[in-house]
Amino acid sequence: MAPPMSASAFLRALKAEGLKVVEVGDWRDHNRNHKGPWGPVHGVMIHHTVTKGSARTVELCRRGYADLPGPLCHGVITKDGRVHLVGYGRANHAGLGDDDVLRAVIAEKRLPADNEANTDGNRHFYGFECENLGDGEDPWPAAQLEAIERAAAAVCRHHGWNERSVIGHREWQPGKVDPRGFSMTSMRKRIGDRLK
Repeated sequence: MAPPMSASAFLRALKAEGLKVVEVGDWRDHNRNHKGPWGPVHGVMIHHTVTKGSARTVELCRRGYADLPGPLCHGVITKDGRVHLVGYGRANHAGLGDDDVLRAVIAEKRLPADNEANTDGNRHFYGFECENLGDGEDPWPAAQLEAIERAAAAVCRHHGWNERSVIGHREWQPGKVDPRGFSMTSMRKRIGDRLK
């Protein structure tokens, strides 16, 4: 259990992990905090965007949709491996998920099956949206996978968490499939190796 790091500490952590970071507009103050608290934070959630084109993807994640206002994450990881910061604070990315999964993340244990949607994930997770069509065919470039690894590791390193604090949206909320195209087990292995 931890309070969220400050926006400045988040930026420093990402850069210290060797990431190329792009600050987008008023990202430090762009959030959904008026809809509820952000924190305590317990982990990092990885998503895919179902979009094509970096500029469009970043703008969509910053602004959101008519029925789902932005920010839709904290950072957008584009195919070139850059992390675009679009918001900081409560973000519309995780939605309702399984309380048993949250308990496993907190304990850094093996995840149970997600079969409920009874817990507010927007309050408890940092979120990274990753540019990909999510069809299982759109490639994940090596630079992008490395950036996902580094971004998740940066947050874990700051909080003293291990790789089990990193989950995919599909492991949190029944019916979700993201991120599709790589295994969260293999990504957690990469993150764990980086944190050693």
